[in-house]
Amino acid sequence: METENYTGAAQFLLLGLSQDPNLQPILFGVFLSMYLVTVLGNLLIILAISSDSHLHTPMYFFLSNLSFTDICFISTTVPKMLVNIHEHNKALGVYLSSAVTHSSRESSVASVMYTVVTPMLNPFIYSLRNKDVKEAMGRLLSRAASGS
Repeated sequence: METENYTGAAQFLLLGLSQDPNLQPILFGVFLSMYLVTVLGNLLIILAISSDSHLHTPMYFFLSNLSFTDICFISTTVPKMLVNIHEHNKALGVYLSSAVTHSSRESSVASVMYTVVTPMLNPFIYSLRNKDVKEAMGRLLSRAASGS
């Protein structure tokens, strides 16, 4: 049985965004600010967990890894989307996996992971509700404000 590699590139069209050229700078600013808030929030979580010895437990180690993963996920798509908004281009390039290893079961599991599990485990939202992380961020910010 001979297998072939059907790997290819495709494009998704972002048709939900406005066609109005006057709205493009506003959309760019909104998405850029959301991206920066998410990256800075996740970096603050990582910094707070790594700098406070009370947070050196497996749960917070997992939370800092989730923050890092969230930074990696959003840094793969949002900058490309910002360039597309700036250039008035609606296409978003996507790399498709090989058809040999492709199955509908794997696709459904991947879809659930990206659409349901990732937002549920969003470390930034979780950590804002956590008392220990709030206290660690407060200590970190007070140390930064005092200059020590």
